[in-house]
Amino acid sequence: MAGKWVKLEQNGTGPGARSSHAISVVGQKAYVFGGEFTPRVPVDNNIHVFDLEQQTWSVLDVTGNVPPPRVGVTMASIGSTIYVFGGRDLEHKELNELYSFDTISNEWSLLSSGDAGPPHRSYHSMVADDRRIYIFGGCGNAGRLKDLWAFDTIAHQWIMFPLPGESCHPRGGPGLAVCEGKIWVVYGFSGVELDDVHFFDPVTQEWTLVETTGDKPCPRSVFSSACIGKYIYIYGGEVDPSDLGHLGAGKFAQEVYVLDTEAHTWKKLKDDAEAGEHPGPRGWCAFSAGKMDGKDVLLVLGGNSPTNDRLGDIFFFIPSL
Repeated sequence: MAGKWVKLEQNGTGPGARSSHAISVVGQKAYVFGGEFTPRVPVDNNIHVFDLEQQTWSVLDVTGNVPPPRVGVTMASIGSTIYVFGGRDLEHKELNELYSFDTISNEWSLLSSGDAGPPHRSYHSMVADDRRIYIFGGCGNAGRLKDLWAFDTIAHQWIMFPLPGESCHPRGGPGLAVCEGKIWVVYGFSGVELDDVHFFDPVTQEWTLVETTGDKPCPRSVFSSACIGKYIYIYGGEVDPSDLGHLGAGKFAQEVYVLDTEAHTWKKLKDDAEAGEHPGPRGWCAFSAGKMDGKDVLLVLGGNSPTNDRLGDIFFFIPSL
């Protein structure tokens, strides 16, 4: 197993360098929201759109209930609708509103807030299947969390699932994936970087701690990930936190690993790239699954670097199985 990195050209006025932002792909367009250039200071609340075919940026004219700027926010799409949850505002307040963004009408809507749905949080993770969005963990008002929630986009109802057992520590910056009908939690940060894997089965309503084998990646958090078929791909992430916390840059990884969710085995991929086209070590990126020339890919935008400089480049990782 291997894969190839491709650095994309960027035309037009894009979001610029930032980290702790989110990206979601609908069709051949990638939508970007949130993030910071200066640590802990939200940049803007624009929707930046990148046309993956034309490789051109634009800023949308939007209507409706526009969310305030935030960092540590998540996005996931179902059909032509993008869902945005949580994050942290300019006053470092944790948020818990759920918004939808209609990519056809360019209209924002507030779907839930207050006591309806998950408690306030940032640096959580969110993924979607064909009907539900799933939210796990993050940094809450009273510390790190390990709760799993789903929002049914047809019934417009929140569902809280059973909490995992003691083997699953509360965490920020975890990997989250819906693979083969199960919700997978991969690694994260609990005060130390973690290297455990768990899955939740919505049918049995049970959590399972997964013993993985193979070329296992070292503990990490705030990495990029995507589920393609039965495989969960992870790239980069923070492997050693900064003594300055979120104000500094820790040590970042640059490899790509893949977890086979059936065999529970890890493999480190050979990640070819032309000169200057490898994204290098980074974390706190915006990332999403997408398509390039009909192939499923991992899309990575920006993030933080080992020098604590925010990045603004955009890459595809194309797996070759």
